Amino acid sequence: MVLPSGIWRLGVLFTADKRGGMLPEWAMNSYVVCLTLVSELLAFMAVGLVARWGEVFPRWAPRLRGRRVPTAAVVVPGAVGATVLTLAFTVAAVASEITNTKINGEPLPGDFPSEVGGWGTYYYYLSYAPLVLWGPMLAVLTYAYWRRRRAATTG
Repeated sequence: MVLPSGIWRLGVLFTADKRGGMLPEWAMNSYVVCLTLVSELLAFMAVGLVARWGEVFPRWAPRLRGRRVPTAAVVVPGAVGATVLTLAFTVAAVASEITNTKINGEPLPGDFPSEVGGWGTYYYYLSYAPLVLWGPMLAVLTYAYWRRRRAATTG
């Protein structure tokens, strides 16, 4: 769900018109690359909710290898992350698409991808629409993880 938006953001680095902005070009490019990498790493952490390394620390983890991962150490960040992602992307989607404003209330610029039209707009929507589902899907995975771990300790 996160990969399409990351590909879109990185693609913008190579195709966007680089006229003035609030940040120097190198800073904005660094921000986009870091945002993409961090979001991909965070999304990959959700694999731990369904993989063995989410229940037992892997061999390469010093002092922890082979021990059970505490359920709360996974469920609490998963629940907080799911809540934050759901609220953030729902607010962002409502703000930009229904009210035609940014989250801070300013109107969308005329060159905003959803305002331009054509194939760029379709590509933008196809890339960012899955992000709205990231939070709810993380919530489902976190709940399933909690139920599976609870059943393993009580059964």
